[in-house]
Amino acid sequence: MNIKYKILVSLFSLNLLLVSCSDDFLDEEIRSDFTPETLNDELGYQAQIIGLYQMLSTWQTRSNEQGWLAVWQAGTDIVWPTQPQGVEVPWFKYNQLNTDDSAANQSWELWYNMVENTNSIIYSIENNPPETISTEKQNAINAEARFFRALAYNNLATLFGGVPLILEPVTEARFDYTRNPIEEINKQIAIDLEYATANLNDPSVSPQLESRVNKYVANQLFAEYYLRIGDPENAEKQANIILNSGEYSLVKSRYGVKASEPGTPFSDMFLKGNQRRSEGNTEAIWVLENENPAEVRGGASGYPQHRRVWGAGYHNINGMVPADSLGGRGLSRIRLNNWVLYDLYDDGDMRNSQFSIKRNLYYNDPNFDYSKVDFDYGDPVPYTGIDTLFRINPYTLKWGQFDPNDVFGYGMWKDFILMRLGETYLLKAEAQVLQGKTIEAAETINALRERAGAPLVNASQMDLDFILDERVRELIGEENRRMTLMRTKMLVERATRLNTGNMAPVPQQMTIEGIQEHHELFPIPLREIQLNKDAVLEQNPGY
Repeated sequence: MNIKYKILVSLFSLNLLLVSCSDDFLDEEIRSDFTPETLNDELGYQAQIIGLYQMLSTWQTRSNEQGWLAVWQAGTDIVWPTQPQGVEVPWFKYNQLNTDDSAANQSWELWYNMVENTNSIIYSIENNPPETISTEKQNAINAEARFFRALAYNNLATLFGGVPLILEPVTEARFDYTRNPIEEINKQIAIDLEYATANLNDPSVSPQLESRVNKYVANQLFAEYYLRIGDPENAEKQANIILNSGEYSLVKSRYGVKASEPGTPFSDMFLKGNQRRSEGNTEAIWVLENENPAEVRGGASGYPQHRRVWGAGYHNINGMVPADSLGGRGLSRIRLNNWVLYDLYDDGDMRNSQFSIKRNLYYNDPNFDYSKVDFDYGDPVPYTGIDTLFRINPYTLKWGQFDPNDVFGYGMWKDFILMRLGETYLLKAEAQVLQGKTIEAAETINALRERAGAPLVNASQMDLDFILDERVRELIGEENRRMTLMRTKMLVERATRLNTGNMAPVPQQMTIEGIQEHHELFPIPLREIQLNKDAVLEQNPGY
């Protein structure tokens, strides 16, 4: 017998003998989907927390569903849905919206999945922390999880109002949920954010972890929260903590990867390679990293479609090819409406420059046969007919991204700027307006307008409408416009005034129809109501 074979047989026999000495292996561990994971060390907790970031990134990608991004912009005050994919249709044709709406279902599912995951982390670290993790690290883990729970519940409150408040891991199937009053949801969000702001790190402590939330990220969410619940005084205090921290400053000078090329300080922030704090973006409070998974394993969740949704489909015009200077290949699922394009910006505002909103296109295909047409290479592409809706329409370059190795551009590989200092000023100004501090609000807004090269404003111009206008000028393409208008209860008024017949010509298939006051909230998903057989999960009024 081969000696190697003898050794293997002997080891196998010994293993059987040892196993037979104990019947522990016969003991069954009954597990189900409700069995909480046991976290034994810091690495396990960190893996769980990284999973929260992964969940958040799916909010941006949503399984490559381009219409998902349009849900949060179409049917508001800023865009037309030029090429709807489907999921967004009820959110501008409101008369088609029902309680089995896909966007409402997906939103409920996503944020409650985050609640469940954060509850598991919080419960474990507070009740059974491993001895190997110091108290300081336990607090930091708890704070990061509590931030995400606050984020989830703040979004649920904005979208749905009062919802079931769940603060411990679910250990068995339940069918008896009821909606907690919005005041109880708000109280818990405040508790979590108080803990997060007290225990999260300063960004300068761990610069290598810049994509992770820090205490100022929690302050920014806290400011937004206080505005939502009608407490502008505390909202202003939270914004001031960030503005007075010395950690951030408005970008006022050219920097980064294209600093030597034509551009503006404002447009520099949105170039790939310029978005992060470590890349020179002094406004970056929270940037969610997004890498091409072909280059960085696990670099992204799905394939973000922002460039396709926001960028024009100019490549469909004879004599045009995708180019870096044009933001790569787009489809224009949504188009900036006429109010934004022609009435919103003052002359000289760099946020409306050619480096931020592409308005003029020129034939750029050197291989095209120009001998058979009445235009030549380098000539301007004329604005004619339906092409102005989604092929050569003006479009924001904030989501522009071009890879010569992937001209088709299946995904968009740029980071997501989730929070920056420009919005901090806007939150502070909104808080000041709501307190009647219009002189101070004008001063706050002028910090942004001075940077942008726009005319300065005065106290008499300060009201909530002006703040919401300025948010468009500063944050178009960045903010979730629908949720901003839902938070301020201005969705119906502004969508009706700025995005319907008054801003003609609006093609009929793109007009907003049937919008009513109850659309300031989403419907509670019908399937959640039907599955909840042991209690009544009440529907929002109007649905």
